[in-house]
Amino acid sequence: MITKAQLIFLGTGGSLGVPVPCCPCSVCKSTSSYNQRSRPSALLQVEGKNFLIDAGSDLRMQVLREKITTLEGVILTHTHHDHASGFDDLRAFYFHQKKPVDVLLSKESYIDFEDRYHYLVKQKKEYPSKFSFKVLDDDFGSNTFKGLSISHVSYLQANMKVLGLRSGTFAYITDIKEYTPQIIEALQGVETLVVSALRYSESPVHLSIDDAIAFSQKVGAYKTYFTHIAHDVNHDIVSKNLPTNVYLAYDGQSIDVEVDFGS
Repeated sequence: MITKAQLIFLGTGGSLGVPVPCCPCSVCKSTSSYNQRSRPSALLQVEGKNFLIDAGSDLRMQVLREKITTLEGVILTHTHHDHASGFDDLRAFYFHQKKPVDVLLSKESYIDFEDRYHYLVKQKKEYPSKFSFKVLDDDFGSNTFKGLSISHVSYLQANMKVLGLRSGTFAYITDIKEYTPQIIEALQGVETLVVSALRYSESPVHLSIDDAIAFSQKVGAYKTYFTHIAHDVNHDIVSKNLPTNVYLAYDGQSIDVEVDFGS
């Protein structure tokens, strides 16, 4: 069932965040809140349920800032540090809710997660697992996760598999560079697209802003929000040069989306 929901951008920065330590550039020295970007993650709120997308290095402060006290589930796109290192902080929800936190992720991410964060996965009598994992075996498909209907796509960032998400007319695609026509086809009909756009200059592992604009046009999204933004991007200056209905997201921003929930 198509249901109205809200997406809160918990963090919209690149892997180093903004400001970057030791950097004297004008964006890093900016006092504008739009240029203060923590590591990338988002919170999807639907019918009183909270779904976290990624749990990066700044998760603790993001959760405190937005006063998040419950989690229905976590969707992990991949296990790079800026997207997964905050999982240790999610133990607080286990203690508060008195049950494991449900996590949706790819098979490849689970294998890597199990290696990196073995103490959060391996269950022992005296240290029970704080998480319950739903592992996706296929690269493309549809599943229901805690009432949220999700279609997923997969792509490689360098050699790491990344999960892209779609529910209803909303899609969240991060850390993408190379993609196949199958991904564009799977995103047809998306009205609100969130996609990573690092900066104007080229990156070997991320879409540039111009690349992300082209990606949005191929998808045909009505509105597009850029995230995973580096310190090369001044929010006010770049925003003025973006096409109609294309926006730079910012930390704490809330947007309306429509997802498939409870069907």
